[in-house]
Amino acid sequence: MTVLKIIVDSGCDLPYNYITEHNLELISLTVHLKGEEYKDITEIQPKTVYDEMRNGSVPKTSQASINQFTEIFTKYAKEGQSCLYLAFSSQLSGTYQTACMVREQILEKYPEFDLTIIDTKAASLGLGLIVHHAVKLLESGATKETIIKEAEFYCEHMQHLFTVDNLEYLRRGGRVSNVSAFVGGLLNIKPLLHVEDGKLIPLEKIRGRKKVLKRMVDLMDERGADLSNQLIGISHADDEETAILVKKMIEEKFGCKHFFINMIGSVIGAHTGPGAIAVFFLDKKTNSDIDITQ
Repeated sequence: MTVLKIIVDSGCDLPYNYITEHNLELISLTVHLKGEEYKDITEIQPKTVYDEMRNGSVPKTSQASINQFTEIFTKYAKEGQSCLYLAFSSQLSGTYQTACMVREQILEKYPEFDLTIIDTKAASLGLGLIVHHAVKLLESGATKETIIKEAEFYCEHMQHLFTVDNLEYLRRGGRVSNVSAFVGGLLNIKPLLHVEDGKLIPLEKIRGRKKVLKRMVDLMDERGADLSNQLIGISHADDEETAILVKKMIEEKFGCKHFFINMIGSVIGAHTGPGAIAVFFLDKKTNSDIDITQ
């Protein structure tokens, strides 16, 4: 038995092979598409969702099920396994709240169950980078207490900046008004958004794709700390070409050499739509003994 089992949900947008290689326990959120229900990551690929959205489909999503949490938590409670669940922001999904509710139920039967649940207030590779750092610490032999302390530092200081290609998808999710979406489409206005205390907050509206990408990189300069010595996360909604372009812009401006690039998963992508681009980085230098660039 390992000292600690790390549990993640599909809101982290980490590749499935990463999850299996590092022996993480996966909680899948649900994607509803064309009358069918799919577990994110294991039963549907984001490319499928994006292609369907381009063809006019409107996917829906729902939080991870009570049954999933009950089954997984019960298994580890019976084994006496210490666990840490790094959860998708409670402001963007009810998954964290469901996990806490199930934990209380499990503790009635297994009062010694050692399960810590952290509301990361993060999403996509912002959450993914928090998980990645926790995994490196665990694999280096760090204690649960150290892993929790560093994960909480990452949660507090993880910056999310992103833009979407089409405001219509955010409108459907209630993030912008019909008028804003209509005007944005006419004028080629691209929203720049961030995550603040776990919530999705619009920052600016910028005309043109190139200008909004440049502004994202400029904001990294304003907000980031010790960027050249960080692992920078970049996620994209089926637009790897733009993700590579942003990577080059960041390399040229800050001298960064270490990146984690992955496609935005089906659940988050159902709300951003194809073409979204996001960057993730820390706004404070860490004192971690672990090399945070790998």
